[in-house]
Amino acid sequence: MRICAAQIKPSNGSIQTNIEIHKDWINLAISGKADFIAFPELSLTGYEPKLAKNLAIDKNNPGLDQFQMISERHDVSIALGAPTRSEFGILISMVVFQPYQDRTVYSKQMLPTDELPYFAKGKEQLILTVENEKIAPAICYESLQNEHSENVMKLGTDIYLASVAKSQSGIEKAFMHYSRIAHKYSIPVVMANSIGFSHNSLGAGQSACWNEKGKLLGKLANDKEGLLIYDTETKTVTIDEKDTANN
Repeated sequence: MRICAAQIKPSNGSIQTNIEIHKDWINLAISGKADFIAFPELSLTGYEPKLAKNLAIDKNNPGLDQFQMISERHDVSIALGAPTRSEFGILISMVVFQPYQDRTVYSKQMLPTDELPYFAKGKEQLILTVENEKIAPAICYESLQNEHSENVMKLGTDIYLASVAKSQSGIEKAFMHYSRIAHKYSIPVVMANSIGFSHNSLGAGQSACWNEKGKLLGKLANDKEGLLIYDTETKTVTIDEKDTANN
């Protein structure tokens, strides 16, 4: 199985623009024979908590149907980030499209204090199955909490997937933590981060992958969009970068 972390520069607050950005990178990932393509936290809107209430969507929003069509046409699974509506508030979610399956959503369960005024907590962990591999998603802050990784390991997982929107200080902590998780549980960790300004901070990129021994296999630059693809059979990483940070 080939799992791809797509490092993009979202257009903050513009869902339609970001849909097109996602489609461009999905097409490139498909050409790289990816089986599963994961985007950063809130990739469809940019990480903008103050805008999330007005930007929040339902998982069955017709505007997202095109991702389901791409999934089925190319036999690929896609996970993008978006704020979603629920009966208990706005959630930070990962919307997942898989061929000929109902659309699923994983919502961030652990929130830092600065997100609590804008978002509610998700209620349940999702474990995805792609090409017989079990993938446990984690969204940003919770991916750095030991409790989260401990819980998903009890559920059974083969790959830990962190979808994040982190600045440089957050990335430095993440690199140490993800290496420890990979080594402790003997599973690869794949992290997808964004670049560009959002919510008064600069996305630090450096999307990366660690093998089951905690060794860093590869990472993207801190200022370029690109794709990192981890092959679970060969246990190798391929990287494709594009200098778009200043565009």
